[in-house]
Amino acid sequence: MALLPILEFPDPRLRTKAAPVDAAEVTTPAFQQLLDDMFQTMYDAPGIGLAASQVDVHKRFMVIDVSEEHDVPQVFINPRIVSASDGGRVYQEGCLSVPGIFADVTRADAIVVRFLDRTGTEQELAADGLLATCIQHEMDHLDGKLFIDYLSPLKREMVRKKLAKQRKHVA
Repeated sequence: MALLPILEFPDPRLRTKAAPVDAAEVTTPAFQQLLDDMFQTMYDAPGIGLAASQVDVHKRFMVIDVSEEHDVPQVFINPRIVSASDGGRVYQEGCLSVPGIFADVTRADAIVVRFLDRTGTEQELAADGLLATCIQHEMDHLDGKLFIDYLSPLKREMVRKKLAKQRKHVA
């Protein structure tokens, strides 16, 4: 397994809309290795979700593990939300592509998502709470959207400047 470089805001590649994954590709050794590498990258970061777009692979899939022990890895390939609750819930979100920044975002508290799993089998999952939030957050990445897009333009510009300053101090 290998750690993959994670794209960081404002990298324009994060705005790329991901293409669907061909079902025949799912079970190939190369795709399975990429999934393993994404899990390793996510756990190492550390994070609870990672969309392929964040590692410069612009295909519609993501890995998630919201468990405390990092022992419930989930793969969502070509995910689509088939229903969502009317009531929203506010979570303070962060993102591996926007390091060190956290903001309150309102999302549907409960969703039903249809997707292919790691074996290429179609699944449907009812999710709520943190898992529902994480799925929606990662699906936004697949559509070229970041959680900071939910912020006001002024706050988004403050985030951009803060990240630029952080990078300057690291360099």
